[in-house]
Amino acid sequence: MHYITSNDNAKIAVYDINTQSPKVIFLIHGWPLSHRMFEYQLPSLLANGYRIIMIDLRGFGKSDFTYYGYNIDQFATDLSYVIRALKLDNFTLLGFSVGGAIATRYMNIYKGIGVNKLCLVSAAVPSYSKTLTNPYGQNIEDTDNLIKLGYNDRTALNEYFGNLFFYNKSSKSFINYIQNISDFSSSIGQMQTLISLRNENCFNDLKHINVKTGIFHGKEDKICSFEMAKIVKANIYNSKLFPFENAGHGVFYDSKDLFNDTLIQFLNEI
Repeated sequence: MHYITSNDNAKIAVYDINTQSPKVIFLIHGWPLSHRMFEYQLPSLLANGYRIIMIDLRGFGKSDFTYYGYNIDQFATDLSYVIRALKLDNFTLLGFSVGGAIATRYMNIYKGIGVNKLCLVSAAVPSYSKTLTNPYGQNIEDTDNLIKLGYNDRTALNEYFGNLFFYNKSSKSFINYIQNISDFSSSIGQMQTLISLRNENCFNDLKHINVKTGIFHGKEDKICSFEMAKIVKANIYNSKLFPFENAGHGVFYDSKDLFNDTLIQFLNEI
C-alpha cells in the first residue's frame, strides 16, 4: 500500500497487486466499506493474470479522513489523480454501489481517459434516491431518517445496512467482518457521503459512456433496486446486463462463484 495525493492534498491509499501484468482492473468500493470488500474477488482475478488496483475512498479505510470533499465530483477527481499517477491506460474500471456512481462520473468529466471497459456492480446509478428518471430509488425521507440515525448511533446504522446488504444468510463472523470495515470509516466521511448519495443524480453521466459496459446486479437488491440496472442498460450503448437470481446488494458474496466467473468471462471478451 502507498499513498497518492489528490488535488486538495488528501492522501488516497492505493493497493497495487501483480504490477507486472498488462491486464489491469481498477476496483472502487462502496459505502461504507473499503478495498477489503473485494477480498473474495482477488484470487479469481489473480488466477486469471490480472493486475489489481484498489483504493480506499477518502474518509474510508486508510485514506485521509478529510473534513470535506465527499461528493461524487471530488471522488472522481481523486480517482483521476490515482490513474494519472500510475500512468494507467487500457484498463477495466469497476465500481460497486457508490463506486459505480463515481465510475460513471469519471467517464463524464474526465472523458473516461484510460478506460477500455466498464463494470457497474450493484451501482447507485442513475441515482440512489427516487427521481423523475429513477422511480425505483430510495425515498428521500427514509434516507433522512438513516442520516439522523447515523449521527446518533452510527454503529446501529451500519448494523441496519449490513442486514439489508445480503440476500442469503451469512455467518455471524462474516457479518461482523463487514460491520468492522464499516465502523472503521470516518464518521464525517460516512455521513457526508450518505448525504451526497441522497442528493446526487448520475443519469446524465450515462450518455458519456462509450466503452463496453457490464452491469452486474442482484435481482433481490433492497438498496439499489434491480429495476435501476434496467434503466442503466437502456441508457448505455454497448452494455450488457448480468442478472443474478437469489442475490442482493452484496452480489459479490451472495453469488460469489457465479459472480467471479461471470466477471472473468466479461473481462476476457474482446
